[in-house]
Amino acid sequence: MYLMKSTLDFKLLDDIRQIKPLVHHITNNVTINDCANITLCLGALPVMANSIDEVEEIVENADSLVLNMGTLSNEQYNAILLAGEKANQKNIPIVLDPVGVGATTSRTKKILELLEIIKPTVIKGNAAEISILSGQYGVLKGIESQGIYNNIIPSAEKLANSYNCIVAVTGQNDIITNGQRTFIIENGHWLMGKIIGTGCMAASVIGCFMATGIKTLEACTCALSAYGISAELASIRDDVRGPGSFKSALMDEAYNLQVETINQLARIRKV
Repeated sequence: MYLMKSTLDFKLLDDIRQIKPLVHHITNNVTINDCANITLCLGALPVMANSIDEVEEIVENADSLVLNMGTLSNEQYNAILLAGEKANQKNIPIVLDPVGVGATTSRTKKILELLEIIKPTVIKGNAAEISILSGQYGVLKGIESQGIYNNIIPSAEKLANSYNCIVAVTGQNDIITNGQRTFIIENGHWLMGKIIGTGCMAASVIGCFMATGIKTLEACTCALSAYGISAELASIRDDVRGPGSFKSALMDEAYNLQVETINQLARIRKV
């Protein structure tokens, strides 16, 4: 049975468009443009600065911080540390996307070290990444999750409790948990898996919703449901012929998405 819509506050989308929060990204080189555009389409303002000389100053003026480890370098990692520590000091929400954790020893070590230094509000990853961070088995091919993870819900709940944060597992169905309460989002479309960047954009979408000042499990759930619904609406457009046109349509549908539409189409279950 799906949740009653009154349980969730989809009006956060209107809040984003009204207050136009600043979402600071330190993200990967592959999807930086996509992350900036989805942020702008939702009504927030993106800034993509990653210079170690200015990240702290920019964070001070931001409403949320999105950290993506996709193309990690030593210089970027040091910038991430500074930005994360400053965000914690200012009580600014952090969305951490530990892209590729488990793929290499160095990357895994840096991400685990980061989690000991900063406190993320949300950790967002695919099933393999979340499973690996929770101390379980996971397989990545490049940065893509491989295999089936039948215990992903308890793994996500364990990770959320370990770091006292929200964990979002993105995939065919998204799983959102704070360790005590867990939701499954059934919105989305398989074409999201056919283009690079949809996972990174998901972190940006969460960052937009968290930037309203509502740093809750429900806000994160609203974010990914709205994102999934945008994908569903994009997939049925006459002008969508494949992954390329779908990506453009996804941006358009996020831009035009209305609260009433989310209320009608949201498919969210409580575990």
